[in-house]
Amino acid sequence: MIDLQISDGIAEVVLNAPGKMNSLNEDALRELSEVYGRAARAADSGEVRALLLRGEGRGFCAGRDISDVDPAEDDVQGYLGGLVQPLLRRMSEFPAPTFASVQGACLGVGLGLAIATDVVYVAENAKIGSPFANLGATLDSGGHWLFTERLGAHRTLDMIYTAELISGVEAVRSGLFSRSMPADDLLETTRGIVGKVAQGATRAFVASKALVAEVRDQRLGLWESMAHENRAQDGLCATADYAEGFKAFQEKRKPDFKG
Repeated sequence: MIDLQISDGIAEVVLNAPGKMNSLNEDALRELSEVYGRAARAADSGEVRALLLRGEGRGFCAGRDISDVDPAEDDVQGYLGGLVQPLLRRMSEFPAPTFASVQGACLGVGLGLAIATDVVYVAENAKIGSPFANLGATLDSGGHWLFTERLGAHRTLDMIYTAELISGVEAVRSGLFSRSMPADDLLETTRGIVGKVAQGATRAFVASKALVAEVRDQRLGLWESMAHENRAQDGLCATADYAEGFKAFQEKRKPDFKG
């Protein structure tokens, strides 16, 4: 149910189970992890310079596929700690810029997939939140971190207690994700942006990706963050793309980055 297409420097990963709103069981999570591993190896070789994750059909990902789950025998730690969390970490550490195109339902582990992606564009009618109050379960896959970080404790618990879902418009307005747009324009617009990024200075983008992760996870202050930036810039100045960027600027032409 997970498709991978590589073309023109872009890896497009597709959750392809629209009849189940792209919900994920254990096998699907393993398959998705394996696909990201293949795409990462292609990125290491220079074949892939950006990645796009999307869901087929009306929804991005409705979360875990619980249609065959027996609560009495459910290995929650094995599912979340053994499968979901390692997958999300692998996604977040992908060695090139990553984008997600999110329409319809983005819930549970589906929300986690978005959290683990660098840039998320959402349809205006996307549905994002915590439906777990109706299951007697709690929000997982990083949702508590995202909502508390961006919405604050009160709004987070309001959404969790009431199981209220917010639209893509409100999600972007609240700072959860990057941009919202009409559903009919979402995929084409996202593909266009990803195509441009795939022609950019990939190593510089990856350096910024690492810097942002450090600021987020280590709570760096201004001066410490600036010191990290200085080291990253020093490392980039020996790359061919750095030289090409300066040369193109001086010659008043568009740079031809090789990634």
